[in-house]
Amino acid sequence: MGLFTKFFSGLKKTQSKLSSEIRRIVTRSPKLTDDDIEELEAALLATDMGIAVTERVVDAVREAYESSGCQAGSVLEVAQAEVESCLGNTASHLTKSHGLTVVSLVGVNGAGKTTTAAKLAHRVRVGGGCPMLAACDTFRAAAIEQLNLWGERLQIPVVSSRYGADPASIAHDAVNSALSRSSDYLFIDTAGRLHTKHNLMRELEKLHRVIGEQIDGAPHETLLVIDASIGMNALSQAQEFNKSVPLTGLVVTKLDGTAKGGMVVAIQHDLDLPVKFIGLGEQPDDLRPFSSAEYARALFFDE
Repeated sequence: MGLFTKFFSGLKKTQSKLSSEIRRIVTRSPKLTDDDIEELEAALLATDMGIAVTERVVDAVREAYESSGCQAGSVLEVAQAEVESCLGNTASHLTKSHGLTVVSLVGVNGAGKTTTAAKLAHRVRVGGGCPMLAACDTFRAAAIEQLNLWGERLQIPVVSSRYGADPASIAHDAVNSALSRSSDYLFIDTAGRLHTKHNLMRELEKLHRVIGEQIDGAPHETLLVIDASIGMNALSQAQEFNKSVPLTGLVVTKLDGTAKGGMVVAIQHDLDLPVKFIGLGEQPDDLRPFSSAEYARALFFDE
């Protein structure tokens, strides 16, 4: 399945609602009235696109109407171009350091960190690399078993311990194991934690400090995994996590199950943090590198 086809499939709920609303608004009158503008704003905000991006899109549409008039299709093209501009051209690839690259997956419970760690490792393996996984969530029921099952399924080694063990100690052992195997990447699945729980955030800081003492610059990537269904609430999560463990990028999961696909645009625009990957399904290949152009088009157009 092509990249745009996959984006379209995953964003179908958002696209269907948004494009139908825009078409309804702009085709009922040759001019945009104040009421039309308000409805256009409401349609964009309903996807959790955020106030700043919504204002930019509405201003671009209004200008296009005033300068040359617009049909429904061209309005969608104007909106697509403005969203793409808001997203910018950000790197969707993983950082690669000399030697072992350590990637830490962080976020709240239920965001999909364990699955994301496994899928990222799968991408590395399919690309010819040598990945390893570390099960550093020693609190959530079945978290260790879940990552080990992914490891068996994808033929990727997993370093794990018992429940209640010190996550920093497991991460330390995983780094040593990955170095001994000459692995390219080590993906660390950390325990889910609310950004408001300061003691748990300090524990995460400790884990990062320990591996940073083993390898200069580690973790080389700290990716915040966000569930798309929470919409704009993800902004506060990202802001608080970024204070404790500086983030290098975002992974947005479960986009196929929500009509709030605009939240990706809002988060990247407001936080200036790149969205590196998006989750569009349950299969290992359903974690896709983010593309601003393809994402913007999939928000407004079908195939």
